[in-house]
Amino acid sequence: MKNLSYFILAFSLLIASCTPKSGGKVGSTPPPPPTPSTPAVGASKAPQIPLPTGDVRKKSPAPGSAPKVQIGKAETFTLDNGLTVILVENHKLPKVSYRVFVDYDPVLEKEAAGYLDLTGEMISKGTATRTKAQIDAQVDFIGASLFSDANGVSGNSLKKHSEKLLTIMSDVLLNPVFPQEELDKAKKRAESNLASQKDDAGAIAGNVASILRYGKDHPYGEIMTDQTLSKITLDQIKNHYQTYFKPNIAYLVVTGDVTRVEAERQAKQYFGKWAKGDVPKHNYGIPRAPEKTVVDFVHRPGAVQSVINITYPVDLMPGTPDVIRSRVANSLLGGYFNSRLNYNLRESHGWTYGAGSSLNPDKLVGMFNASASVRNAVTDSSIIEFLKEMRRLSEEKVSNDELQVVKNVMAGNFSRSLEEPGTVATFALNTARYKLPVDYYEKYLEVLQNVTVEEVQAMSRKYIRPDKAHILVVGNRDDVADRLKQFSSDGKVHYYDAFGNPAKTVNTTLPEGLTADQVIEDYLNAIGGRGKIATITEMQSNSVMQMRGPSFNLVTYQKNGKLLVEMSMNGQVMNKQLYDGQTGMQSAMGQVETVDEATKADLKEQAKICKEADYKKEGYKLVLKGMEELDGAVAFVLEVTRPDGKMVTEYYDSKTSLKLREVSMNKGMDGSPTIQTIDIAEYKEINGVKIPHQMTVGGVFPVPFKVTVTEVKVNQGIKDDLFKL
Repeated sequence: MKNLSYFILAFSLLIASCTPKSGGKVGSTPPPPPTPSTPAVGASKAPQIPLPTGDVRKKSPAPGSAPKVQIGKAETFTLDNGLTVILVENHKLPKVSYRVFVDYDPVLEKEAAGYLDLTGEMISKGTATRTKAQIDAQVDFIGASLFSDANGVSGNSLKKHSEKLLTIMSDVLLNPVFPQEELDKAKKRAESNLASQKDDAGAIAGNVASILRYGKDHPYGEIMTDQTLSKITLDQIKNHYQTYFKPNIAYLVVTGDVTRVEAERQAKQYFGKWAKGDVPKHNYGIPRAPEKTVVDFVHRPGAVQSVINITYPVDLMPGTPDVIRSRVANSLLGGYFNSRLNYNLRESHGWTYGAGSSLNPDKLVGMFNASASVRNAVTDSSIIEFLKEMRRLSEEKVSNDELQVVKNVMAGNFSRSLEEPGTVATFALNTARYKLPVDYYEKYLEVLQNVTVEEVQAMSRKYIRPDKAHILVVGNRDDVADRLKQFSSDGKVHYYDAFGNPAKTVNTTLPEGLTADQVIEDYLNAIGGRGKIATITEMQSNSVMQMRGPSFNLVTYQKNGKLLVEMSMNGQVMNKQLYDGQTGMQSAMGQVETVDEATKADLKEQAKICKEADYKKEGYKLVLKGMEELDGAVAFVLEVTRPDGKMVTEYYDSKTSLKLREVSMNKGMDGSPTIQTIDIAEYKEINGVKIPHQMTVGGVFPVPFKVTVTEVKVNQGIKDDLFKL
């Protein structure tokens, strides 16, 4: 009986005009770095940069000898407690950075998956002598940065403030107290992130792909869910820290304007008292790719695009000769802008904004993944092209010209990466962690330039295996799924939910003779019946809209096909939307304008006390699409098309007949199409009519928001003057 289209438009206008920019220098994780251009072992994604326009495969620069790489030398020494210190001097600027990396084996988190990340976040939230606020203030005062994560802490500052930074940094690392109130806040943030992921097809695909690749009994296959988050306790976090954070398995990487003498003194002074201890070792089975290709599917109601992931684990260890050679093969396939996959799906067919692939080594198990987001209509065609390009790289030798282009791109990325002092520190840490040859990175360009056409084909045959892959698609089952059976070795599509669990099989056979009109009538009867609904001629509802930080108050007036919505904060009206029966207008931050025709149609619809009661009279088209499992209920699915063409998918509980969800296409904050989901709950009876009192809206903003109705008044004399333009 209640919809939120007008709330959403009002809120988007308000947010766009008054949301502050984010900032701050103290956090649990550092800000995201630029797209990596270094071939660091274990990097998650191959570099992608544009090349000059035109068909670059027709002609390429003549290959030359690999240039001599001058990488800053890393000095290494060990403290008495076992802490390995890696120093990379760089005296060009008076800056210094420190990174403590605790190199414990991956840990299986089981029913409390996610507590490792929360441990990393909590480390910097207070010590025995400093509160979180004091840490933030002291770091900010010296213009430094300090971050913590599941493997330690890092920070950087001007050289003159390095001692102050290290004082704080060592206190954070060695004396965390893990305040309960900070854990509660962290869990709230995690809840918001999980809520946003439920409506993010890319996040869903990433989670399910990890589970399919590695399995839930492997650390790399675990994901945080609402259930696992609820089981994370402070004792688990403290126990993990006390068990694994030991100096004898840790590295202190020092980079910048520091001498060997200074680094030794600082390491001993600030980290020398860190007590060493025994740390558990863990061994896990090696995940294997499927024997034959399988098709996996996650249903996302209303989706107009499909997210495709072709993925599987690979046996590729850091430091082996195959690493650089296989990286060349993957770059040809999908590792840079003019790769074969992107050229095919984006440039030739126009099916996607970008397609790519990654092939990464890892000390436990590596992985291959190729992905793109495409329109529903071309999902199967896109998969055909993915598989074609994967096979072609194995079956046909690449030309010398095309191979040289890719080598040039990779060499350029590598050379530019050396301009960053942190790159050399990363190289030094990788060399120590993975026991690489000391000249591994110095010889990188030489090894790269010596990769042959035959080696590329051999790497492709070994690691790019379309015949032994998971083809995962997140999209609209009704529009896409049946066309994917052709790619599955068993001729089936295997369904999963958004958390990688096999989708429950429910009885989705429609009752004989049931029609869409009957579903609507059952709903109207469930909320009170047409007679009771008709007695309500005007309504005022007061609501609170909550989205992470601030809350907004909403007052909605409906009378005789007219509508007024006022949004306020701290008693000040920030936004209005009004429909007087003929014309619509909106005001935000003092600016008034007439709405467009589409928005006016939305306002006209929402001016109705119960829009569903007028579906037939107003000429709506209703199609009963079937039945689906929805959060534990089995729902009838209706496709509802408004006279102006706007379509909404509505879900009605097959037992209670109440509406549970609406899904529609709308514009996001950036103007791009987005799937809007409104979950409807807490029906309460007002004057004999059940009215929902809670709505959760997802897909419009990065984080879902809730609207809670606090008061409803009916037939109490709303003045007509309210609806004057």
